[in-house]
Formats: sequence, structure tokens, C-alpha cells
Amino acid sequence: MEVEQDGFESVDDHASISDLLDLMIENGGVSLCLTTPNATPEPIVLMEQHPGEALVMDLSPVSYLLHRLQSGEPFFLRGQFEGKVIRTTALTLVQTRRSGGRFLCESDYPGALWVLQRRESFRAQLRLGMTVAVTVTNDQGQSAQGELRDLSQSGCQVELPLNASGILTQAHSPLRLAFTFPDGTSFAIDAEARHQQVDAEHHLLRVGFELVDHSAEQSRKIWYFVCEIEREAIRYDKEAEASARQASPLFTSQGIARSQQDQVGRRDLKHYATPAARRLVKVAAYLDAQLLLLTQGNDIDSRQLSLNADRIISLHEEDRQALLFASRCLSLEPELVRHGIAVAIQLLDWIGADLPPDARKAMVASALVHDLGKALIPQVVYTAPHFEASHLKVLSEHPGLLLERLKSCQWLSQSVAHAVIKGINERIDGSGYPDRLDGQAVGELSRACAIIDVVEAMRRDRPDRPATTTQQIYRYLLSHPEQFDPRWVKRYIDHFTALPVGTLVLFSSEQLAWIVRIDERGTPLEVVLTDQAAAPLRATLKYSVSGDVAERLGSPVRELAVST
Repeated sequence: MEVEQDGFESVDDHASISDLLDLMIENGGVSLCLTTPNATPEPIVLMEQHPGEALVMDLSPVSYLLHRLQSGEPFFLRGQFEGKVIRTTALTLVQTRRSGGRFLCESDYPGALWVLQRRESFRAQLRLGMTVAVTVTNDQGQSAQGELRDLSQSGCQVELPLNASGILTQAHSPLRLAFTFPDGTSFAIDAEARHQQVDAEHHLLRVGFELVDHSAEQSRKIWYFVCEIEREAIRYDKEAEASARQASPLFTSQGIARSQQDQVGRRDLKHYATPAARRLVKVAAYLDAQLLLLTQGNDIDSRQLSLNADRIISLHEEDRQALLFASRCLSLEPELVRHGIAVAIQLLDWIGADLPPDARKAMVASALVHDLGKALIPQVVYTAPHFEASHLKVLSEHPGLLLERLKSCQWLSQSVAHAVIKGINERIDGSGYPDRLDGQAVGELSRACAIIDVVEAMRRDRPDRPATTTQQIYRYLLSHPEQFDPRWVKRYIDHFTALPVGTLVLFSSEQLAWIVRIDERGTPLEVVLTDQAAAPLRATLKYSVSGDVAERLGSPVRELAVST
């Protein structure tokens, strides 16, 4: 590692470069700057990386610079987040293509990154599943056990039981904080409580401490701990590539059931078909891990649910049709996970624009997790050879069980959560569950949810039937007006059209292709060819055709039903 005069450190380790680029991709706020003197940084979208090979970016916001960039003029990328400023070495474009009105470009891969780390301001946050025990002791020998939530060079936040407040108020000198990491590493330092926040619902006290009177050696150790916490947090955040990342030695104890969570999170991104699908993998990893945690008695992680709902909304704002197609490219994920993601994305695309931001986010979040409660009921329901009335009674319990686990999500509108998680299974003739609501008792949002839930379920194979085509699904919905509101069925068909994005179609040229983009009339604008009637993965797709689809492939002849 080499240090520049301006305080930047050069990072040339391949794994570290990949990790830092992932942070730039996920956090956004990336700027492109030409290397010429006095050049102004311009915002762009860094979409993905192919480690050691290329960076992929959307340069539509700086299209006026494309002629200079395509002629080989060098540039660098810069991003800033959580106390880090990251800058690439000089890059040049190697490929540019236009897709759906956007300029998608590839550059060479940086051989190194320059990182400016403002130590004092950087705060490493522990993710769900990262446990560091903290013992807080006052000058009278009274102590309380808690957990570390974040750590910086100057302070930390600790969660303590509510009854620890007495220990804090009775202290007449700095408190002693003793940290114990999962590998057995221990560290003690003096601190003063600066602020407290009561979480009465969970009987917790969140205390912000300022670290005081520490030596240079202690400061060095603190910074080591901060860096290792951040390193491990990246593994948790980037579970899709966890197997490729070395774990922090501080968090390798058998005391943490990490092996289970790693198995949940390991995904090989190279198999996913599109950049948007690879970005959705993070949402899938969260839902998959949340399933495991629910079965272990944990609640829904409020912060992670909020972050992933925001992530879906951000991807939709960036490119709605790319996101719709990406939801068809998750066949490697568990069925409950990909179903929740698909329902959330379709709801957002269909009616999200009609809702205020808070309600829109609540709808997406509720849709993402709406079926996770199925992990909390006896699994015999799904393995019984015949579905009986007793099974329906057990199945009806999953929405209520999930809502119980959402109580810590105070930002989540309860009315929206109930309308989605419960209402998605109701039918206007009273034949649904869990409350067998009928008529006007089934709200508008619930009516819309019910349609999308059935559409998504019928797209996939089940033990009792194969996947069905879009036209078969539409006929089913239209032939059951007693269950599904015909007004909403018509709106759904009008919005998503006869051949929606994500449909596999046989064209008159006898070529198979997935529809990636359509115009307002539902005419294919971009497709990607395949020679397999199988779920879209990178290995099953060939090349894309855009613009002159009808001229090159002919007209659509029929849709093929493929479980996605």
C-alpha cells in the first residue's frame, strides 16, 4: 500500500478493489471526471463490474462527452460514502451501445484505487448476525451486558437492557467498556455516556459513548477493530459473493451460527442474466437470510427491510423495464424469495405512481415479505398428498404470524401492511383467507394484490400443474369475476399488455426470444434470443435485438410457458 501526498492510499489488492467497487455501485453518487485540468466531475451510474476485466456504466447523463470518451480520452471515477473517498486510476472506454435510449458503456478495469479514509468520521456498523458482547462497568463495580452496534475512532453505540440506566446514572467517573469478539479477542477502554435513547417496545437502552483517555496503542487497536468490523459487514452486505471473500478473523467463532447464514447467502453472480438481476441478488440474499432468522425466532429486521424496499424503488426509477425483466431472471433463488420480489416489483410498476412515497415504500416492503410467514407454519401443509380443510386452517395462520414479526418496523404503515400481507389472499366472494372477507370489505389495494399474486403463482410450475402462459392466466382471471374484481383485471391487462416484459415468444422466423422491452402498445422493442425454453440465465441467452425486432425476427407467433 502506497501513500500519496494528499492523504490518499493506493489499494492494489484485487479482492479489496472488488469490494470497494461494489460499495461504489451500491451506494451510488459516482462521478466521472476527465483527467484534463479543471475538469468538472459529472454524475453517472456505475452499474456493475467484471473483476479484472471491465466496468459497466450508464453514461446517458454525460452523453455530450461521449465523442471525447469514445476517441480515447482518459477519465477517472470518484465516489464518497461513510467517510471514504474512492477514486479509480485513469480509465478509457472500450465499448458503447445504446439500449432503450440509454448509453451503456464499458471501460477497462482499474489496476488500483485511491482511498482517502477520514478515520475520525468513519463509523463501522455491525450488521444483523454480527455479535460483539460489551460489558459496561461503573466505578462502583456494577455492570451490565450489552451488544455493540457501531464503533468509530472516537466512540461507539451499545445496546443495553433498560435496567442498565441505573448503572449509568450512578457513575461518578468514566465507565469501563470491555469488548469481546466472537474469536475470543477482548479489549477494554474508558468511556463516557453522551446520549441515551429508550426503545420501550424492545426493553432496550441505546447508549452513545465517547471513548476517553486512550493511548496511542489503544487508538491503533480501535482502528483495527473498526476496519475488521467494516470488512465483515461487507461480507454480510455482499452475501451474493461471500464465498469469494475472506472472513475477518475476529468473527470466525463457532459461537455464531455464521455457517448457516453463509450457506444462505452464497451466490455466483456470473450465472445471473442481466446487470439488474445481479443487483436484485442482494434483495434475494436478504429475504433468504430473513427466512432462516424467522424460523430461529427472530423478528423481521426493520432496517434491512427498509433498505431493500428503497433498493427496489431506486432500481425501478432507474429503469423500470430492466427491473421487470430482471424479476424473471431469479430462477436460482428459493420460490418464496423470487415470488415476493416479483410481486413487489409488479405492484410498484402498476400502481406505485398513484401512491404517496411512504405508502409506496410500505407497499413494496410488505409485498417483499408477504409470504415469508409460510416458514412459520407446519410444513406438512405443503407435503400432504391431499389439501384438506384442516390444512387451509393452518395455512390461514401465516399472514398473522408474519405481522407479529413486523412490530419493530415502526416506519411501516400498518394499514398498508395488512392490506398487502392479509388482503393478498382474500377474494371478493369470501372464499379467501385469513378472514374470509367479501365484497367491499376487501379494499382496493388488496384487490390489486390478489391479481398480481395469482399471476405470479400461475407463471411457475407447481406439483399439481405446470406453468401457464400469459393468455391462459388472463382467461382464468376474466372467467372468475366473483373472485377477482373485473375492473382491476382489465387495468392489469391494459398496463402489462398481451405479451409483457419477461415473456418467452416464438417468432415467425422460428426463433425464440425473451421480451426485454415493449412500447406503449405492447410491441416488442428489444428481445434477447435463446435456443432453450428455460428460465433466463446468462448461459441460456445469446444476443439481443433491438429497434427492428419485427423486421429481423418477424411477428410473434405464440408464447411458451416457462417457470421463472
